[in-house]
Amino acid sequence: MVLYENHLPSMRDGNGDGIGDLEGLIAALDHLAELGVGGVWVGPFFRSPLLDQGFDITDHCDVEPVFGDLATFDRLVAAAHARGIRVIVDYVPNHTSDRHPWFIESRSSRTSPRRDWYVWADAAPGREVPNNWTSEAGGSVWEWDEGSGQFYLHSHLREQPDLNWRNPEVRDAMLDVLRFWLDRGADGFRIDVAHMLMKDPGLRDNPVDPHRGDNPWDIQHPDFAGQLHIHDRMHPDLHEELRRIRAVLDGYDGDRVAIGEIEGMDWDRWARYFGEHLDELHLPFAFRLIETAWEAPALAAVLGELDDALPEGAWPILALGNHDRRRLATRLGRPQARVAAMLLLTARGTPTILYGDELGLVDQDVPVERRRDAFARATGGVSRDPTRTPMPWNAGPNSGFSPADARDLWLPVCVEYQTLNVEAQRADPRSSLTLYRRLLELRRASAALTAGDWERHAASDDHVLVYARTAGAERCVVALNLTPRARTVDLGETGDLLLSTLLDRDGRAAGPVIELRADEGVLLRTGGAG
Repeated sequence: MVLYENHLPSMRDGNGDGIGDLEGLIAALDHLAELGVGGVWVGPFFRSPLLDQGFDITDHCDVEPVFGDLATFDRLVAAAHARGIRVIVDYVPNHTSDRHPWFIESRSSRTSPRRDWYVWADAAPGREVPNNWTSEAGGSVWEWDEGSGQFYLHSHLREQPDLNWRNPEVRDAMLDVLRFWLDRGADGFRIDVAHMLMKDPGLRDNPVDPHRGDNPWDIQHPDFAGQLHIHDRMHPDLHEELRRIRAVLDGYDGDRVAIGEIEGMDWDRWARYFGEHLDELHLPFAFRLIETAWEAPALAAVLGELDDALPEGAWPILALGNHDRRRLATRLGRPQARVAAMLLLTARGTPTILYGDELGLVDQDVPVERRRDAFARATGGVSRDPTRTPMPWNAGPNSGFSPADARDLWLPVCVEYQTLNVEAQRADPRSSLTLYRRLLELRRASAALTAGDWERHAASDDHVLVYARTAGAERCVVALNLTPRARTVDLGETGDLLLSTLLDRDGRAAGPVIELRADEGVLLRTGGAG
């Protein structure tokens, strides 16, 4: 399966109010089917004040009216399944909105029956706050509540208090959320910040990071990089809760998938989240590929280490972008973004495409007065809005995203939309969209590319990444020129050139010496037949 990440407010507006919604996603399904994806990860659509673009939830079991209603979700599931597309729901178990009825009751009194549904604490002796933990949105994770005279924990915005998963009532309520959406036909879940569910029960301080772990690939407040976050996330008790989540999915017919957002770490620790008996996450995201320098030795090392770390019977999920990272074409430039597409869709694993990456969409400046992302309001905060601008569909008003007045759009449309849009690229035989469609078509037809083994090819060097995928008698070789200069590669084998990222020399015999042009990747079949 190839997974498509849809950021719902920015995908397509189906009711004309300027905000993408479930009705718009239904209208977008034909594009996804033509692209060839097997699953759509639907961003959060639950009731919410939308301070964090839907991750601040007031009701996990209802639809925010600007996105539609439960009947619309049911139609989305039916329409997606009719096209062979699975629906993956965003599950946000770590926190709620401070407007959630649970939190309103929790903060009403220290004796509230739901007081322990969230994490409350007094200041540590001689300290102004309970500990030194820092928020991804900047500053302390602790917010003083005047009414009840304690601090509550919020790992993100102060309007997003963390749930206390050590309370069995919380756990049971959140497992019921899974059952609610599974009963409505959801095929699985992408679990938001899965690594954060269980914190250190003693609330010990995080140690200072002597090297400051600034992450140039992520969009986070600089405060966050000053610590080694060992006590506010990835507590060993997390594995038991992931097994509980997995057991709920396993109790349903069909293949229901648990995909987890797991913070970057060494491969051995990452592999543990599959579970000792492969009974935790089906697919823990391996973000280290996103966070790897775009150099052949580094990429080859990461892909090889990933393959080596996989438990027997496990399978990886891969991404080169998401809604919290700068866009692929922004980071690498559009020529290399095409090379990256070939890497993503031919490496071993389940690829995840961020909406718009199939077009070469880039980050776009969003004026301060148009920003939606509350993470940017703190001093030093960085907005993620530039990565999340609307999908451009055609050259019409508002790029076909919405018929609303441009001033009412969720975010401004792409400034290049008159030439960079789905309709224009569908008609262009050498467009980025055409490349993605060809890659997905070849992937579906090839046992080697979908399920084969991975190995670094001896022809790899510091500038060209070469690897092979093999399944039985079928062997495919991928050669990626990661530079803007032509390179010559001696593969030591011949084959049929199935695809070039430049889309102009397919179907030719090739090898053993391959002339790679600037910013070109090629895919060859050197053995067997797909």
